[in-house]
Amino acid sequence: MRALLCTDAVGGVLTYTQELRDALALHGVEATVAAIGPQAPPDPRVHYMRCRLEWQEQPWEDVDASAEWLCELAEELRADVVNLAAMTHGAAAWPASTVAVVHSCLLSWQRAVRRCPAPAEWRGYRERVAAGLSRSDALVAPTRTMLAQVRELYALHRTGTVIGNGISLGRPQPGKRERVILAAGRMWDEAKGLRDLAAAAARLPWPVEVAGEIGAGATDDHITLLGQLPRPRLRSRMAQAAIFAHPARYEPFGLAPLEAAAAGCALVLGDIGTLRELWDGAAVFVPPGRPRALAEALLGLAEDEQLRSRMAALARERATHHSAHEMGGAYAHLYERLTARRAAYA
Repeated sequence: MRALLCTDAVGGVLTYTQELRDALALHGVEATVAAIGPQAPPDPRVHYMRCRLEWQEQPWEDVDASAEWLCELAEELRADVVNLAAMTHGAAAWPASTVAVVHSCLLSWQRAVRRCPAPAEWRGYRERVAAGLSRSDALVAPTRTMLAQVRELYALHRTGTVIGNGISLGRPQPGKRERVILAAGRMWDEAKGLRDLAAAAARLPWPVEVAGEIGAGATDDHITLLGQLPRPRLRSRMAQAAIFAHPARYEPFGLAPLEAAAAGCALVLGDIGTLRELWDGAAVFVPPGRPRALAEALLGLAEDEQLRSRMAALARERATHHSAHEMGGAYAHLYERLTARRAAYA
């Protein structure tokens, strides 16, 4: 079986796609990755087209052009299945079965971060996403919470399938952990809650480090900004830090806390539906937008080594349920069902 995996060129969606490509190979699926976005990914095996993404301003000319390019690539590769990261692409005329995967969306982001409905000027986005999700052969979301939100926001009548994201799980490094609180994400992204972490850092006895895109003018006396780290370096830092903080206001899945848990960190997370679904009982939760409560939760872990070790062990065990191999198997099974159904109607 051949699959074309379409992805954004940067960020967590690219990481998910690369993990899925490698995992699918173990399940007998030959997968090719094609990326779209403002800059080329570093992986030379990835086909790439420079364009705007569906959530950016005035994207539709680029969205249509990238859909045409991907359709041609699917035809050239004789793909049996196309895995879509751009939800609007589900409405294109594909030569193969399609799986629309919901990684995030503007409407759910607006509800979670701004706490209000999407503005009227986003009507075109809503309509095009709804059409893409409705016309694809299968709909996938990484959590039950995200699937329910998307079905409501876009008035979808289909059920959809939940397949959690997964990563290749290494072994946590033995030895004493550094007394460091680590976080990862774009400082300018309100969804990640990192400004709350910066405000909490002034109350903490441990240093706080943040890895990720900094943005113009982002400085703070109480945190250390590491900038964007290659994934191996970030995972290495996670294997050294004692605590990982992710006080998110919006997170459809969250690869960063999964990688931190797999690396042996204790987790402090934003108390939102998706993160509760994944980590309830294996993390400390804090209401989003509450820097004082965040500081208290982090301080509690920092001062209690026994509790910190127990929470790290619980998080590590929970992470084992989200392996790339398990994810690849779930997608391979879905692809088999779709191709069999397509063959029956051919």
